[in-house]
Amino acid sequence: MSLGTILLIVLILLLIGVVPAWPHSRGWGYGPSGLLGLVLVVVLVLFLMGRL
Repeated sequence: MSLGTILLIVLILLLIGVVPAWPHSRGWGYGPSGLLGLVLVVVLVLFLMGRL
């Protein structure tokens, strides 16, 4: 597995972990999941362009 694939998998798992539906992150709002979603989109675009 390449570093980009591992990074993509870790970011997806982090995004699932900060969803506001979980009890530990209910008070956080949508900030962390929105920020991680943005990072995930950037990494995904770089991965698809072959730069990662």
